[in-house]
Amino acid sequence: MKIKEIQFKEDASRRIYLSYMKRIERMIKPLSETDQTEVLLEFNSHIFEGLAHQHQKNEIFKIVDILDKLGNPEEVLKPLIADKKLEEATRTFNPIHLFKALALNISNGISYLIFGILYLSLFGFVFLIYAKFNNPDEVGLFMKNDSFMVLGKLNKGYLQNPNISEVLGNWFIPVMLISIILSYLLITLLLKLKRSINKK
Repeated sequence: MKIKEIQFKEDASRRIYLSYMKRIERMIKPLSETDQTEVLLEFNSHIFEGLAHQHQKNEIFKIVDILDKLGNPEEVLKPLIADKKLEEATRTFNPIHLFKALALNISNGISYLIFGILYLSLFGFVFLIYAKFNNPDEVGLFMKNDSFMVLGKLNKGYLQNPNISEVLGNWFIPVMLISIILSYLLITLLLKLKRSINKK
């Protein structure tokens, strides 16, 4: 993950620049190599353009001013890394990336809580299909006296109760598959909406 280093006339300016870039590198380690390179190139480009447009003569003042405007990498990059991890989770269908995103950016609050609930629901539906194959009689959507009781596994003892019935029958697996597809589509749509809001 090497990018072309910006050349400076003064050694102090170079040290400030390299220190900032190393802080970025530390922050973006959880990302894929492609995403890491993309982030580094973007920051490097901003610094290079800033140096070209700054009218100050003192190089150290220039670089300090530019980095100050770019912000503290430890703060600026947190939401970006969390978003990238969330995108990765959606692409790869890997819950580990989701939990990393949540851990990296708890402060992003409600939107990440919603994504977390949707992902847990999605994997819950997958688990229920697997459980239904192993325990077809004990797993399902159970009602008691026409009121919802449980979606999942019910102990055999409860099944003897005439007031309790499984209402989906052979439709259980198709309904769970539809729920998985709908959850995934909703996650994808909300992610696109979140990205479009962040760009504004």
